[in-house]
Amino acid sequence: MAMFENLSDRLSHSLKKISGKASLTEENIQETLREVRMALLEADVALPVVKVFVDGVKQRALGQEVSQSLNPGQQFLKIVQAELEHVMGDSNEELNLAAQPPAVVLMAGLQGAGKTTSVAKLAKFLKERHKKKVMVVSADVYRPAAIKQLETLANEVDVLYCPSSPDQKPIDIARNAMQSAKTSFADVLLVDTAGRLHVDDELMNEIQQLHKAVNPVETLFVIDAMIGQDAVTTAKAFNDALPLTGVVLTKVDGDARGGAALSVRQITGKPIKFLGVGEKTDALEPFYPERIASRILGMGDVMSLIEEVEQKVDRKKADKLAKKVAKGKKFDLNDLRDQLQQINNMGGLSSMMEKLPGMGNMAQMAEQAKMGKQFGQMEAIINSMTPKERSNPEILNGSGSGSRKRRITQGSGTTLQDLNRLLKQHKQMGKMMKKMKGKGMQRMMQGMAGGVPPGGGIPGGGGMPGGRMPPGGLPPGGKFPF
Repeated sequence: MAMFENLSDRLSHSLKKISGKASLTEENIQETLREVRMALLEADVALPVVKVFVDGVKQRALGQEVSQSLNPGQQFLKIVQAELEHVMGDSNEELNLAAQPPAVVLMAGLQGAGKTTSVAKLAKFLKERHKKKVMVVSADVYRPAAIKQLETLANEVDVLYCPSSPDQKPIDIARNAMQSAKTSFADVLLVDTAGRLHVDDELMNEIQQLHKAVNPVETLFVIDAMIGQDAVTTAKAFNDALPLTGVVLTKVDGDARGGAALSVRQITGKPIKFLGVGEKTDALEPFYPERIASRILGMGDVMSLIEEVEQKVDRKKADKLAKKVAKGKKFDLNDLRDQLQQINNMGGLSSMMEKLPGMGNMAQMAEQAKMGKQFGQMEAIINSMTPKERSNPEILNGSGSGSRKRRITQGSGTTLQDLNRLLKQHKQMGKMMKKMKGKGMQRMMQGMAGGVPPGGGIPGGGGMPGGRMPPGGLPPGGKFPF
């Protein structure tokens, strides 16, 4: 996640200097807080929020809490983390869907904030994680394309869609949808509304009328994180006009500053409930202030990684590979392709690494090294091989293998150098697998297939795509074997 990249770098640099101090004085606290204040302002955090945060840290740091601590520097870091969480909302607040079905969720926001996509993402989230029967409807009569877009997305995520057309009134559309949701026995109805390029009286009046007509259990404000300070101003305008219950912050993967996430809760008093972290329909995460605070301070976010592994790793494939390698069977190119696909399902290597404590810089290095592109290329090469070549890669190094290699590189649009690199990397991984055969391998793959493995290691922790760090840490040379 690009969000907080700059802030995280600045804060960890400032806090490193103070966390090693044997004692804290008003002077060294003031100096650090001055740097923290500058870092927050540069990250586009609203001034009143910066003031509340800095005052909160200062008050606690100069109080009894630190002076009686065995390690004042680390205690100061804990205070900063706790205050960050507090500014963002203390804990995750789920949607309140405890209502007579269908529970109506109204989505509001400016044009271009990502409302329609967020409706589809939320529908998929409620269907898959909460096992709800969901219906979606578009009341955006000003943009026929938005109605069509929602229909397409509803089909993609496989939820009920209530048709609407530009010649209808938004209130009539919403009422029809409520009736349709009742007869279809839907648990939740998500209503997409019209956006404007800016806040105006006409928009506010229309959405207030719509709100009155459908009486939603949740009114979510969808906001683009990349508009920085403006995000907070817009959120405030909507909050004054509507009884908002929460915020969905979109495009956070494109915002390196993250000021909106730190400001919205404090300014509106409404919790951020979800983060939109990409364009795919599964790119929606519940917002956990404690996890985000941990990420900002470079401490990783292991809980989110574990949840991701549990949801997105194919357990059958993980178990199959564990049993195969435990029996001493060969790790072939079909297995390598499966591993590359597992990493891709989890948002790529850099997305996994940035959730591990102390691995944020390595995640950036992986990004800069264009590892995602490299993985795609590796998969294309494997796909260009015959089933026999995938199962027996050694035939690609035997006599008369030149024509085979030419066919593979032409089919995948790659070079002979790319193919030879893949074969070498596969061979290295095969050697590592051999060393880990037996119980070690099984424990690692079971960890992949279901949370934290016996012994408390972290799934997805490097060493091999999707696996745990091998015994003894990284391979010789300190490089990942892919």
